[in-house]
Amino acid sequence: MNYKQLQEFRQQVYDLINFAQDATFELTDAVLTTRNVYSLAEFSLSPFFRRKWPSIYEALQDCRPNRNKLMRLYIKQILVQERPVLAVDHTAWARVHSPTLQDRTYCHQPSAIASNKPISIGQGYSTIAWIPEHKGSWALPLRHERITSWENPISKAAWQIKQACKYLPLRPMILLDSEYGNASLLNQTAQIEADFLMRIRSNRCLYSAPPAYTGKGRPRKHGQKFKLNDSSTWWEATEMVEVEDSRFGQLRVRMWQDLHFSGSASIAMQLILVERILPEQSHSKSQPLWLVWVGQEMLPLPEIWRQYLRRFAVDHWYRFLKQRLHWTVPQLSTPCQCERWSDLMPILTWELWLARDLVAQHHLPWQKPLSNLTPGRVAESFALLLPEIGTPAVSPKPRGKSPGWQAGNKRTKKTRYPVVKKGKTPHKKRTKKAA
Repeated sequence: MNYKQLQEFRQQVYDLINFAQDATFELTDAVLTTRNVYSLAEFSLSPFFRRKWPSIYEALQDCRPNRNKLMRLYIKQILVQERPVLAVDHTAWARVHSPTLQDRTYCHQPSAIASNKPISIGQGYSTIAWIPEHKGSWALPLRHERITSWENPISKAAWQIKQACKYLPLRPMILLDSEYGNASLLNQTAQIEADFLMRIRSNRCLYSAPPAYTGKGRPRKHGQKFKLNDSSTWWEATEMVEVEDSRFGQLRVRMWQDLHFSGSASIAMQLILVERILPEQSHSKSQPLWLVWVGQEMLPLPEIWRQYLRRFAVDHWYRFLKQRLHWTVPQLSTPCQCERWSDLMPILTWELWLARDLVAQHHLPWQKPLSNLTPGRVAESFALLLPEIGTPAVSPKPRGKSPGWQAGNKRTKKTRYPVVKKGKTPHKKRTKKAA
């Protein structure tokens, strides 16, 4: 990696912002170099933001980042030594106390209290990211988009996968959590050139291929039932291996071929079970890991389950997004402003990735030096790199002082919007008519 590649990337990003380019680009530099912030206007205090604080809100009102062209720019940065590994997940931007924000929904939000419901009011965002390393916390998003009230995480993920696979140089492997492990996602992605490795819940039921047609009646769609939480319905595995892992100890990995969901009988899957082999005197319990593989030639059984562990890099990115990139700090008033602010998050992450070999590691006294820098460590040293690489943004021109709100003008209250509740309409029982 060299300075020229990072400078070219920043110049191309600057051109794809389209409107309010100078203020928006300086805002991204301010975000990368500001460690703690309490409001959006505080980014104007950064020495890398040469404008006044109203320009921040004007930038989020006027900028129009081109998501498709930005995604193609990100894909150009992907190394082509091996086929790309992508992961899909979604997170919530909680806006509980924002009744004037349109299109808020009920979103999944983990709770530290076991008895509380894991939900919140706000907006959900779906992310498809490239996972560059086998071990590490780097997840580089290709798309980070809002899930509207008329969409759900599965339909949004299927659309993002379709858009990303159009421009990838090689057939990718997609990693998904158990929420996506169902027939709906497989049916929506059946025509996409990609392989899927996803976790499924332990209470699911799968089916084997149907027996040969006997010539009477309708041909059967399903064969023998395979209940994951009932071992009496299991048959002998097609392949079984035992592996020794430095982190999890001894593991038993089994695979069953040609299974399918009830709602996607035409799509065959390979079912994989990963179990820890504990000593007899051990009193601890370990939950099994159920995975399914959908696609072409599968990786060797001792290796395939390790690939799924790369998915957790997206969780690391979500934490980094909210804690260091200050994604949830602004209290923006419209969904469009929220989306434009969210479009800047992948740009910031890719800049850190391209700068990982250029920055001198700067860590706090209580932090240990790292050979492989994390996104947070690169962000700590990014301020020292900016004077060397420069900025494509143009210096601001003085325009005088705004007259502000004129005395005597009436202020109107903002419209308050109800929370949109997703879900199917309840089935109404038909009443029998009197004879």
